[in-house]
Amino acid sequence: MRQAFLRQVRRFPWVTNVTLYGCLFAGGDFVHQSFSRGEQMDWRHTRNVALVAFSFHGNFNFFWMRFLERRFPGNSVRMVMRKLLLDQTTASPLATSVFYTGVSILEGKDDIFEDWREKFLNTYKTGLMFWPFMQFLNFALVPLYMRTAFTGCCAFVWATFLCFSRQSGDGTAGAALAWMFPPKQDEAESTNEKVDSKEKRE
Repeated sequence: MRQAFLRQVRRFPWVTNVTLYGCLFAGGDFVHQSFSRGEQMDWRHTRNVALVAFSFHGNFNFFWMRFLERRFPGNSVRMVMRKLLLDQTTASPLATSVFYTGVSILEGKDDIFEDWREKFLNTYKTGLMFWPFMQFLNFALVPLYMRTAFTGCCAFVWATFLCFSRQSGDGTAGAALAWMFPPKQDEAESTNEKVDSKEKRE
């Protein structure tokens, strides 16, 4: 099975990589909505995320990886760090910007840059805590024909964060962690009781 998959990737690298990337990216939105909405899924939003992923992110990533490899061939530490620096200063902000504005365009928002203005900087900073480590492994260990697929696996996690940030977060890791690990009900009630007791004494 694994060998058959790898043969397919080598034979049709563009189609296979872009398809995997797009499906995994859209899967991130599905996971976010599953935790946030339960049975009330907004399939239109998932469709919009998938369209942005297939039309831009997957294709851009595929050709970007090949450009970096031609420009800085090999996986020596020096070449990997050059790829990593260029990736995080060029591709990362571009991909984040296209996500926020692209989904806004598909939703027909009057101000397509609203989400970008409010959340881009926080999102980019959060990405610097995740993507440099993932891309270092990608450039150092993963063969070129699989790099977009590997990035798609990482993007599954990242897309879950992006979709949360766009709908109810602010682009920070703290907001995402608070969503993933909400305070227990009894702790919240205890905190409220302490606040009420303090207000009565005052």
